Amino acid sequence: MTEQRDIVIAGGGMVGISLALELGRLLPATTSITLVEGFALPPASSTPDYHPSFDARSTALSYSSQLIYQDMGLWPALQRWLCPIATIHVSSRGHFGSTLLRARDYGWQALGHVVENPWLGQTLLHALRGQGRVELLNPATVVAATACADGVDLVLEGAAPAHLRSALLVVADGADSGLRQRLGVSSSEKPYRQHALICNIATAQPHNGCAFERFTDEGPLALLPLLPAAAARNRSALVWTLPPERAESLLAGTDEAFLGALQQRFGYRLGRLLQAGARQAYPLSLRHCEEQVRAGVVIMGNAAHALHPVAGQGFNLALRDIAALGRVLAPAVAAGESPGSLAVLQRYRERQRQDQLRTIQFSDRLPALFMHADPMLALARDLALSGLDWVAPLKRAFVEHAAGLEATRG
Repeated sequence: MTEQRDIVIAGGGMVGISLALELGRLLPATTSITLVEGFALPPASSTPDYHPSFDARSTALSYSSQLIYQDMGLWPALQRWLCPIATIHVSSRGHFGSTLLRARDYGWQALGHVVENPWLGQTLLHALRGQGRVELLNPATVVAATACADGVDLVLEGAAPAHLRSALLVVADGADSGLRQRLGVSSSEKPYRQHALICNIATAQPHNGCAFERFTDEGPLALLPLLPAAAARNRSALVWTLPPERAESLLAGTDEAFLGALQQRFGYRLGRLLQAGARQAYPLSLRHCEEQVRAGVVIMGNAAHALHPVAGQGFNLALRDIAALGRVLAPAVAAGESPGSLAVLQRYRERQRQDQLRTIQFSDRLPALFMHADPMLALARDLALSGLDWVAPLKRAFVEHAAGLEATRG
């Protein structure tokens, strides 16, 4: 027997749950929303319980993401374990150009915030269960999707009902989305021939809320401020872009060798580097799905666009996509239109097209610009970085672009 739903979201990660919360907030109570997630989620609790862990992975939330989560009513709960970014120091190794971006210069309390992924996930899931608007099928997986006159017919494994018909299917199951592939939606891929090495670092000196973005001839190196943990009071999250063979060598080496190599590249802005957490590395590529909507289907999150980690744009872009989809669906559904109507979904696509294009180009071109060996280009880069400190409107435009504020004004 096939049951009817208005919206089914395939993928219950941070993007899928954020979308479910937003749609549950904006759409009428008569609109049925189902979230399907394959990994078993933790049981319900009265309040999320969390303590910072030295090795926890983290996400940088831009100022635009703060505004979105504030609109959703989630910011007060998230704030308990957020580390504000008061300043961002941008530099190029071996060159004189650098600039310091300060939140206070723009009347902001912070340029962004760093949150540990387990805390973000717990907070989102707790809010979803508390909202009570969204049906959660877990663990369950959408294993087949077929277009039909009324939307999309879905086959599920691991949950009842096993057959659903949804007016709108949202595909949010990650960069290697099997569901997107089964739907025949293609994506382009541009390999960067680089790996991102990630871990957390303990430093001798406190970061005082400063994030560092350092460009080197091997690729960008970022250190993001974290809250203290039991194992380290001064703690930062490292994202280090490297050639694959160099990344593998650093993964295989001792902690001492790793910290020595990182100290040489980063310098002593935070004093001596004292401790490295568990290290991981993964290959980098730009993946982009041009066909993000069709009748009854939307592709979102990393399934739609997976970006270079420079400036931490990927998840923040996904949140702006979520906010835009909600702003399009709410009036459409209120006017009696189907949430899976191609005309409705094309309005969302057009609304986000420029934001996605700007963000993808920014994250794609910035690392290559700083890795280019041409001495005249290097001089131009240095002058541009230094010039940001002298030309206030240019500096503000750069900060607002990185914060995603151009899109939120749309």
